[in-house]
Amino acid sequence: MNTQPAPRAQEDIGPAEPSPEDQGRVGALEDLILARLDDDKAQDVVFIDLRGKSAVADGLIVASGRSHRHVGAMADHLLRALKEHGYGRARVEGMPHCDWVLIDTGDVIIHLFRPEVRAFYNIEKIWSVEPPARSAAN
Repeated sequence: MNTQPAPRAQEDIGPAEPSPEDQGRVGALEDLILARLDDDKAQDVVFIDLRGKSAVADGLIVASGRSHRHVGAMADHLLRALKEHGYGRARVEGMPHCDWVLIDTGDVIIHLFRPEVRAFYNIEKIWSVEPPARSAAN
């Protein structure tokens, strides 16, 4: 007869605390993405910190482009920058139409929208984050 306690299932243990090295890597990835979006003149960029809220990713970035072409260019530039900086090959959805492009790096998920599509899906509301207020000049 085995007197040892049964091993606990992974979901019972809870999420493991990320190591400082992992936190630094994710922080550098977030900085790279946000800098690239800033360089590409992304509009209404929102970063949502998911650490401790979701096991899917550590962060979520939502941004808008002015047109199909702008969204596609931002996505292409992001993918190139990720590859150049050694973050591997990200998974991408939505590139042919460029209404909504999703880039999944594993640690950070990026949603790039045309403004009308972003307003329709309202991703920020899922995480209870208000999008930045639009100024009258925009």
